[in-house]
Amino acid sequence: MRNPCPCYSGKAYADCCQPLHHGLAAPNAERLMRSRYSAYALKLPDYILQTWQADTRPTTLTQEDLKGIKWLKLQVLSHTQVDADHALVKFVATFQSGQQKKEQLTEHSRFSRESGQWLYIDGQID
Repeated sequence: MRNPCPCYSGKAYADCCQPLHHGLAAPNAERLMRSRYSAYALKLPDYILQTWQADTRPTTLTQEDLKGIKWLKLQVLSHTQVDADHALVKFVATFQSGQQKKEQLTEHSRFSRESGQWLYIDGQID
């Protein structure tokens, strides 16, 4: 496939995360999480901040902050819709930092929908 999406959805980037990166609202928490993973992989700090709930997001995030980590693979393990405005997503992300060997991060992420838009709240790392 030409220009596959970094989120490992099996779709082209133009048909998957790119529309969200350009302003389309994510239809659910899993799609938002996938688009955020792609934003980390593509080094899009503005999108990451825009999709992070105001109470928990960092004050700033720059491309410099995102340097040094290469995101290699995403596997979504579960997506649970808690109620109409809250959801949980569990995923494993494979990454490489500098010349180090590949590592995996497993996270249980919390999401909320505010004014019709899904936002990342926080995550617990295993």
